[in-house]
Amino acid sequence: MSAFADALADAGGAAAPRERAGQLRTLLERELDRGAAELAKPRSGYGDPLAVAVAAVPGTGLLAVAPVPASLRADPYKVDERAWLVVAALAGALVVAGGRPLSAGAFEGGRLLLRAPGDDAELAALAFDEYVADVNRVRARALAVPGAVLEPAAGDLRDPIGARHPLRIAEALAALGANPADPAAADANEDAVLVALGPDAHQATRPHDDPDPARRVARRILQRLAGMGKWGGYHTEFSHLARGFAGNDRALADDVGERLVKSGLLLEKPSVGQRHVFLNPRRAGEIYALIDDGAVPPGLDL
Repeated sequence: MSAFADALADAGGAAAPRERAGQLRTLLERELDRGAAELAKPRSGYGDPLAVAVAAVPGTGLLAVAPVPASLRADPYKVDERAWLVVAALAGALVVAGGRPLSAGAFEGGRLLLRAPGDDAELAALAFDEYVADVNRVRARALAVPGAVLEPAAGDLRDPIGARHPLRIAEALAALGANPADPAAADANEDAVLVALGPDAHQATRPHDDPDPARRVARRILQRLAGMGKWGGYHTEFSHLARGFAGNDRALADDVGERLVKSGLLLEKPSVGQRHVFLNPRRAGEIYALIDDGAVPPGLDL
């Protein structure tokens, strides 16, 4: 086990006395650094599973920290798929154990801190272990820690930025009883998730009114994918791009989907056995410009 896990067990686990909190916090920072380095590898946590930490803090709720940047609260496109699925598992575990809503902040070292209502850190840890078990090429576990270890970081917790933030989707999936660390879960529960996210998850602009048929279809496809947070960790079957289109527009949607892939606005993930696609995080600005304003980026031939 890691030095942090050993020290935590020696101190009494989640019941460790407050005077051990400083030592455990320092070791947790190092463990999170190790976890971040592990997530950068093709296979993560196989020698020693990377760790997330969960604590119940009276008057605050459940807190949890993961080895990913705290900037994910504002910019969810900074982490790759496996790192995101670890976060999704943790977000879902907090919802199962404590409820909604989720908020986010920063732990020491700039790591992501999540909060939910509730007081059962052990249940959250068990839920995380169950959710993360099927994430490919990742071995991870949750450790319940004393509230005093995470409590000092709880002062600047805020809502994830944007109604369509992937954390909101993970939260909704967990509330629906789905595993938010399963990339197929968002597809299987799409309609229910959109209802749970509420009207703010839908664009205020009207791609439906675009007079150019191909551009209208492209904007609607991208709008739907963005609304469901399909930025890598959550992806969709290529054949689903034509959902919601009728008549000739279905064939046009298939053609436009191919053009979006060719342009690089959509990326392919062939490793899941079927042809899946997701929005290219590096092209987020261009994607939203096309959705909101109909601005066709260079390289997209419609």
